[in-house]
Amino acid sequence: MSAPGTLFIVATPIGNRGDLTDRARDTLAGVDLIAAEDTRHTGQLLAQLGIRTPLYALHEHNEAGRAAELTARLLAGARIALVSDAGTPLISDPGYRLVAAAAAAGVTVVPIPGACAAVAALSVAGLPTDRFVFEGFLPPRAAARRAQLATLATEPRTLVFYEAPHRVAETLADLAAAFGGERPAVLGRELTKLHETVYRGTLAELVARAAADPNIARGEAVLIVAGAVPDAVSDSAELQRLDRLLAALLAALPLSQAVDLAVEFSGARRNRVYERALALKRGTPG
Repeated sequence: MSAPGTLFIVATPIGNRGDLTDRARDTLAGVDLIAAEDTRHTGQLLAQLGIRTPLYALHEHNEAGRAAELTARLLAGARIALVSDAGTPLISDPGYRLVAAAAAAGVTVVPIPGACAAVAALSVAGLPTDRFVFEGFLPPRAAARRAQLATLATEPRTLVFYEAPHRVAETLADLAAAFGGERPAVLGRELTKLHETVYRGTLAELVARAAADPNIARGEAVLIVAGAVPDAVSDSAELQRLDRLLAALLAALPLSQAVDLAVEFSGARRNRVYERALALKRGTPG
């Protein structure tokens, strides 16, 4: 029985072809097969490099079925490279099932590091990078996106999001509504490409910029948002507790009585409690 082969996880450029490492180029030229998210896209890169390694399509719609086939080839001794359309595979791209199956089968999995849009944007954002949360792409539907952002409003670590061009303005508006317009943020567009642009400001300022500058919606974007400051985290947690109390009271009592009891139980200012109660009655707590 032959010894197992090796699975190489190869990072490719996110824009500038000069960012492909020599090691990545040699790996792509030396393996038996390249599993690619889009064989046409990767084929163009290989043609420019003069590499003729066979391509095999592996994307989100077929990975569950093809991971087993590729793992069998690896166990038979094949050397396979995994690439995504751009950047480091598995970072909001397919590949997890293949890597998990190969590792579970005892196949050696080797990273060939390189470009990653999230790390590139973080490196120039000027926001804290000692601790950060990568959220990838938010849900495309507004209701689901806003619900997810609500769960992140008190996150103290820097937040990293990917976004498609046609949803940038809408997502910025939802971020401002969920986190507050004063929250510092950075938007990186077309990173490493000819029209690379980095926009800086508060979320409110970026919302205004998106409304005034059509270029902000051209090209894939990385959004970096500062984490919540401790006072904001504490205040948000207090509001959540108040809202839960009010919701329970409003389910059984008229508005004025619910407010009176919530003031007594929580110790919060009456005008604040009344505003929250009205918002809950309307179904729009802010």
